[in-house]
Amino acid sequence: MSILGPRVAGATVADLFAGSGALGLEALSRGAAHVTFVERSRHAVRVLERNIRNLNAAGESAVICGDAISHVRELGDARYDIALADPPYGQGLAGQLLGLYEQSPFAAELWIEHGALEPVPSCAAAFRRRYGRTMLTSVRTPLRASPAPFADSMP
Repeated sequence: MSILGPRVAGATVADLFAGSGALGLEALSRGAAHVTFVERSRHAVRVLERNIRNLNAAGESAVICGDAISHVRELGDARYDIALADPPYGQGLAGQLLGLYEQSPFAAELWIEHGALEPVPSCAAAFRRRYGRTMLTSVRTPLRASPAPFADSMP
């Protein structure tokens, strides 16, 4: 989350494949205006809703019990400022999400955590950083991209 820096403050965020909501709740703690959590597991949604209540974040949150891929297919362009995704590894979901983003960018920025060896589409403007067996891939819509993509994100 620190790689996003101050862009989280005031942002509308999607936490796709939310699980317990760790990414979205961290975004709220860093000043995000609103987070929409999307998770299909009813058990995980119950845990997520409890976490939101425990952190008194209900007013800044919405929870969708449904499939993240289906959710973004239904969105128009730039619905969110930032979309965060941590899909299950090895199921091709990271690649599907990037493909959908290329067709219709549903956020100004998309950040996906996925297996480092998992095949994903190659995007010329993508930022990638490997952490052992995990890869962090991000793309931005052309309107939000800086002249040197992600230069402001690099440590």
